[in-house]
Amino acid sequence: MNQPSLPSLMGVFAHPDDESLLTGGVLAQHHAAGARTSVVTATWAPTSHRATELADALDALGAGAPRLLGYADARNPASAPDGAVRLVDAPLDEAVGRLVAHIREVRPDIVVGHDALGQLTGHPDHRRAHQITLLAVEAAGLPHLYPAAGEPWQPAALYAATHSQSGVGLLGPLLQSVGKTLLTVPEAYVTTTVDVSPWAAVKMKAILAHRSEAARERPLPGLLARLPEPERDEIISTEYFTRLTPGPAPGDPHRLVA
Repeated sequence: MNQPSLPSLMGVFAHPDDESLLTGGVLAQHHAAGARTSVVTATWAPTSHRATELADALDALGAGAPRLLGYADARNPASAPDGAVRLVDAPLDEAVGRLVAHIREVRPDIVVGHDALGQLTGHPDHRRAHQITLLAVEAAGLPHLYPAAGEPWQPAALYAATHSQSGVGLLGPLLQSVGKTLLTVPEAYVTTTVDVSPWAAVKMKAILAHRSEAARERPLPGLLARLPEPERDEIISTEYFTRLTPGPAPGDPHRLVA
């Protein structure tokens, strides 16, 4: 399949599996078009089983090796067996500086991460990762901030993966069936809707690479794994985004643009 030229893309997410669930389609899309892609994950130690699963998922998506900030999951002490501080407790300046170093090293055109609500369920790690990403994308371009983190680089755009009420679809009842909340943004906040159905199979492969989550009942990978394929594909074949910087701008409303 011939793909148009697409900009380089970096995902910044709280946990292993967030990258596949929220942006697996656009990561696969950009990789298929020859664009550089990468993912930074804020929590879970490199020595954990989740990091191994993340490596397999990123391999499926063509997004390189895991880049880990090294913090602990707010709800899972086993995520950092070496005693690392939780992401939600980490000094903000320290966390921003760690992410700035990755942005300056990779030099992506676009950064994409969590929305301010914390992705439907409002996980505190998602919200903290959103805050850190907002600050780091701006700081990465300013030479007087974090001078030891490398040469300045300013991404052209920051997008937040999100859902409006109309975009939840079958995902809403699926999450509610296991007692999870649904936090959605106003319709006007969705600036970009991407049809990723050509990459749905790759996206699902990446989701299932998170084997420990797919084997559990309540996490979304496990819920998706047990669905009939038509319902599953309907849920994962569209991805929604809010362009945060430099703000909503003219362009293609069906793909991420720098």
